Amino acid sequence: MNRLLLVTLLLAAAGSAAAAEPLQPVADLDINRYSGTWYEIARLPNRWQDRCVADITATYTPLQSGRIRVVNACRDKDGRMQSVTGQARRSADHPGKLKVRFAPAWLGWLPFVWADYWVLALDPDYRWVIVGEPGRDYLWFLARDRALDRATLDDLRARATALGFDLDALVVVSPPAD
Repeated sequence: MNRLLLVTLLLAAAGSAAAAEPLQPVADLDINRYSGTWYEIARLPNRWQDRCVADITATYTPLQSGRIRVVNACRDKDGRMQSVTGQARRSADHPGKLKVRFAPAWLGWLPFVWADYWVLALDPDYRWVIVGEPGRDYLWFLARDRALDRATLDDLRARATALGFDLDALVVVSPPAD
């Protein structure tokens, strides 16, 4: 019984240590390769996507201004397609950090309308990505295909857990393609 208690305490401490470590985005992000449509595979629940149940996508398009057009779309609980358009800007201090806003452009000067959007893990071939933010309240697994195989999804879960994310409430939108 003492061994079980020790192992439990060590696992709890490891999880707490991971959560205490500041998140680090990927060191390099090629916006041109990142551009295009990504399919949501899984996410932590958030109020903006409460009604989204299927066909969830995020499409990124570089703009001449240096910013990125962001279009998020989904099929809602009533079967209707919904979408919202916003913009992203790159952080001056790190290529893997972006700020995204969906507020009207005329409010873009307000700092609080820009949310952190950090690329935390990225497949070398840009087939999947883990996106989150420094507080670990938001998390998305995105992929170029509508579904991932079970091994890749399990790998993304393990990566997110190692980064300190609590995945108990993870919503898997696209079950693994076995």
